[in-house]
Amino acid sequence: MAHRIDVHHHIAPPSYLAALHMRKLGAPPTMAWTLTKSLEDMDRAGVATAITSLTTPAIGPWVADAAGARRLARECNEYAAKLTSDHPGRFGMFAVLPMPDVDASLREIEYALDSLRADGVLFLTSYANRWLGDPTFAPLFDELNRRAALVYTHPTTPPGCEGLIPEIPESVIEYATDTSRTIGSLLFTGTAARCPDVRIIFSHAGGTMPFLIERFTRLPGMRKDLEARVPHGVLHELRRFYYDIAQAAHPMALGSLLKIVSVSQVLFGTDFPFRTSEEHVKMLGECGFAPTEIAAIERDNALRLLPRRQG
Repeated sequence: MAHRIDVHHHIAPPSYLAALHMRKLGAPPTMAWTLTKSLEDMDRAGVATAITSLTTPAIGPWVADAAGARRLARECNEYAAKLTSDHPGRFGMFAVLPMPDVDASLREIEYALDSLRADGVLFLTSYANRWLGDPTFAPLFDELNRRAALVYTHPTTPPGCEGLIPEIPESVIEYATDTSRTIGSLLFTGTAARCPDVRIIFSHAGGTMPFLIERFTRLPGMRKDLEARVPHGVLHELRRFYYDIAQAAHPMALGSLLKIVSVSQVLFGTDFPFRTSEEHVKMLGECGFAPTEIAAIERDNALRLLPRRQG
């Protein structure tokens, strides 16, 4: 019986595909996406509901100009909302924002959460060398905190880190690294402590953050100017974030992550169409979790964040 909830499932609305094609952007799995492929992948692995999102490059100045980004974000969000209504119970949505335009993104947050009833909003980990704790983005996090909103983050590659090793795609190393950068940004700008009601999901088991934990926890003691920005401590903030298992459903990544957080903070994700749901179900089942822990990761933890997906 389908029961799993996938919080890391990508779609490619027609207007987004057109924009990517025009700019010669977009990976082959994105450009080949179809709704039928999503549903078939979900059905093969017993995924009841996928919370959809765009993947890198999402929407930003590299995809469209300011006016085009506002229009494209609205079109993509309305497409995702229609998927949700046309296939009851099968889809939810993380709304894309016309970042880094803060005013336009505030308007899209209002429309997406109030009118389209989105489950949350999507941020990339960085925008033109500005990570999510950047003061420029403070109005967004203050509004999301007021709403106790759910935020899903997806990694990207910041300028200057493209093609550093020609043989290695940026997604192999840079994505995990940029996830850690944005976690550090949220912690050490004080954004995480200032906005305790924002619930944040980080992709791929938190990137390289578990490996860097000693450096993260020691930093406030070495830099007294940062100590007041994490008044409850680094671990307190890290342990209230959420982390999906997309492309990290193996003992090496999850073993490290679970030395820091409890199973209650881990969510099922697949990174479809780049990976399959079946792969993640199989790999998770080989990690040595108890049945109750697998049930928590595959569904129960997500329901605490998405209570209206209970049905």
